[in-house]
Amino acid sequence: MNRSVLFVCDPLKDFRTYKDTTFAMMRECQRRGIEIYTTELHELRAQQSSTGSVLEVFAHRIRIDNPEAPLWWVEDGAHWQSALHFDVILMRKDPPFDARYLVATQMLEIAQRQGVRVLNCPAALRNHGEKIAALEFPEFTPETLVSADLRSLKEFAVHHRKIVIKPLDAMGGMGVFVLAATDPNLPSAMELLTEHGQRQIVMQRYLPEIREGDKRIIVIDGTPVDFALARIPPEGQSRGNLAAGGRGEARPLSPRDRDIAMAVGARLAPRGLMLLGLDVIGDCLTEINVTSPTGFQEITAQSGIDVAQLFMEAALPS
Repeated sequence: MNRSVLFVCDPLKDFRTYKDTTFAMMRECQRRGIEIYTTELHELRAQQSSTGSVLEVFAHRIRIDNPEAPLWWVEDGAHWQSALHFDVILMRKDPPFDARYLVATQMLEIAQRQGVRVLNCPAALRNHGEKIAALEFPEFTPETLVSADLRSLKEFAVHHRKIVIKPLDAMGGMGVFVLAATDPNLPSAMELLTEHGQRQIVMQRYLPEIREGDKRIIVIDGTPVDFALARIPPEGQSRGNLAAGGRGEARPLSPRDRDIAMAVGARLAPRGLMLLGLDVIGDCLTEINVTSPTGFQEITAQSGIDVAQLFMEAALPS
């Protein structure tokens, strides 16, 4: 019987195949002769049976046809089927981590109880907020405050003089501000992101090393890939995210990078977080991405390390 992988992901029409990490995983599956299925969050359903709760999926069986075409895949049928049909389910839905995402993790946990391997682990996804998880590693992180209290945020900014503020549930550099404590826009930015003190945000000490790039380190089953992707901000800007116009440059891990990655991987892999995307600026860990870490294709193209192959070998051991 052929092996099969289910990708819980965004609509395929939105993929940018030349850089999409989920696409790289799919391509590696096809190379290995593994059947590829996809589904979206609204295509999961759970119900009681005589033997307990079960998860069913409206699964689209696809194959990659022409990666460079807008319609890059061919669908070979779609129907409801048991989660037990799949050797592994990969949760690759991009943030925001909203109510729909939360419910999806609860439903995928049913599949996990049925004995299906789900990566990353649904409970671990819920328990490791990407902007907060780094606080578990104070030996590596810059000074950080997570709060909705405007006075506390202002005091933190004054103490550190220059800060970065960002929402807890966005990605790709959306909603990120770099401001001096004396900037007249700081109160407005804090009010906007906190919804006038009703919503927690993240504030961190500004790290000037961002000019050299925000490094994305991929960790697979506790072991870091030997090259990181340094995302370098455009001239005059402070966000290195590729979605915000940053330039990606693959670089060998420094000893400090490796120390961070090994320590974080050793602690989080046993919790079911097989795939991590660590964000490191200078010598500081700023975020731990667990929902749908990216960077595979850029690292592979520039370093020669086939990251998708490493990941699928770990996700689907022979």
